[in-house]
Amino acid sequence: MTSSHPENATAPAPASPRSAAHVLRAHDVGLLVLRLGVGLIVAARGAQHLFGWWGGLGIDKTAVAFAQFGYPAPKAMAVIAGLTETFGGLALAVGLLTPVAGAAVAATMANAVAAASPLGYFGGFEFPLLVGVGAAGLALSGAGRISLDALLPSCGRSG
Repeated sequence: MTSSHPENATAPAPASPRSAAHVLRAHDVGLLVLRLGVGLIVAARGAQHLFGWWGGLGIDKTAVAFAQFGYPAPKAMAVIAGLTETFGGLALAVGLLTPVAGAAVAATMANAVAAASPLGYFGGFEFPLLVGVGAAGLALSGAGRISLDALLPSCGRSG
């Protein structure tokens, strides 16, 4: 219902600068939480593949697993995947070169999904799928203001 008298019309209240700042802080904290979760999980998996830490296979057994999946040059591929996971995950966690790190981790996880897909959804590809989607989201959104990217000119700015 509209009024023909302008004095009776109500305008929406302007957004206060304080509420806008709160939304931006919540957004940046959300990106920080996502970066830490995805980044540290991926970095730990990479360390498992490279060094055998935390019950991982280590590079030689990871290369054997890559050979069983049919990869050419399985040791080189295992090293590349392990390094990408370790350093890409750490870069995501601290928010450094987030678009590049997120894309690299997402590509590595897409590869893991393809390798595990014959085993079925609950046979192992749901984990790299979830991590890859998170990494891709970070690559697209940027790191937010609570990151090392925020200290770099024109890198990782979101919003």
